[in-house]
Amino acid sequence: MLNFTSIDELQSAMRERRYIAERGLATSLYLALKLHRPLFLEGEAGVGKTEVGKVLAALLDTDLIRLQCYEGLDVHHAVYEWNYTRQMMHIRLLEASGEKANEAELFGSEFLLRRPLLQAIEQSKEKPPVLLIDELDRSDEEFEAFLLEVLSDFQITIPEIGTIKTNNPPVVIVTSNRTREVHDALKRRCLYYWIDYPSFEKELEIVQTQLPDAPVQLARQITGFIQELREMDLYKLPGVAETLDWTTALVALDQTALDPVIVDETLGAVLKYQDDVEKVKGEQARLILERVKAGVD
Repeated sequence: MLNFTSIDELQSAMRERRYIAERGLATSLYLALKLHRPLFLEGEAGVGKTEVGKVLAALLDTDLIRLQCYEGLDVHHAVYEWNYTRQMMHIRLLEASGEKANEAELFGSEFLLRRPLLQAIEQSKEKPPVLLIDELDRSDEEFEAFLLEVLSDFQITIPEIGTIKTNNPPVVIVTSNRTREVHDALKRRCLYYWIDYPSFEKELEIVQTQLPDAPVQLARQITGFIQELREMDLYKLPGVAETLDWTTALVALDQTALDPVIVDETLGAVLKYQDDVEKVKGEQARLILERVKAGVD
């Protein structure tokens, strides 16, 4: 499924889709496509990991199948389960006609509810989708262990049916916010890339690319303010997603530049914990804004 002849071509294509990718990320994606290996993306929340899967699916003109991980995620929600309601209806219809259902008939593929992992394996036989396994660190270690078969052999075993396998694997993007360490056995099956917070120049480019109508002075001041916040001892540092959210909010308020009042009134678009808001607003925000204006205006 390698639709790109070079890393530069892939990086340029991502930029056209308004995703500003570092050379290292573009290289990792290129290798993942060429070698048919999953790509494990790690980094703080809001730095653009999930967006990689979305952009890649658009570039490859294929479906995006997303598995959002959470605590307690199991095979029934991630892979498959049986459609018990349909099975019962089938049994009753047979009984009404004087027939009797056999077990093999009840556990055929027509009674199977396909969840994201099975969908990705089966769909790959026609046109490989992008399988986004998002925030794997939120799932349990038991589910992580189950993924080893999927990521190693691109196959799923269903006891009643057998092993479903594809020789044309999906493009797999696995993301983690590193709320816990993912086991080495899974990481060994993937290429790895850490997406860090961007520099001022890159983040400004992201803002101007995603929100071209934002006033230049406002975009520069917001980016500088966010960069300053990331140097503070906050419970949750703002990601690029928050930078874009704040810019969108201020543009909606017809702001062309930051001032202390508007900063205090809109900090909820940037900081998601009250302790962080209290630490920043007021005098601290005013001091940050003075430094920002002195540095970027």
